[in-house]
Amino acid sequence: MKRPMLPRRCCFAFAVVLTSAISAVSAHAETIRIVMDKLVYSPVEAKAAVGDTIEWVNSDILAHTATARNGDWDVAIAAKKTVSLVLKKAGTIDYYCRYHPNMKGRIVVAPN
Repeated sequence: MKRPMLPRRCCFAFAVVLTSAISAVSAHAETIRIVMDKLVYSPVEAKAAVGDTIEWVNSDILAHTATARNGDWDVAIAAKKTVSLVLKKAGTIDYYCRYHPNMKGRIVVAPN
């Protein structure tokens, strides 16, 4: 008795569609590097899109944070370390360092 192939075909088709969708999303996502050096974020203003990754690189000998003024995120970055954050929603986000409030930056996040 021959078993029907329909379930295997459906699983294969689903796997192809899922793989294509994941590839399409990851192909467009970018990594934006923001460096903290001498108590300054660089660049001060960055442009990104939803799904992009911000890579915070702390080149200073002091710990810093990247704290969104709207409360969306608060990232702690130890001295000489790197931390990543994936942007989840669009908008203009002003941020600062809680330890050094004179450090300020902005990320303009476009919809994906």
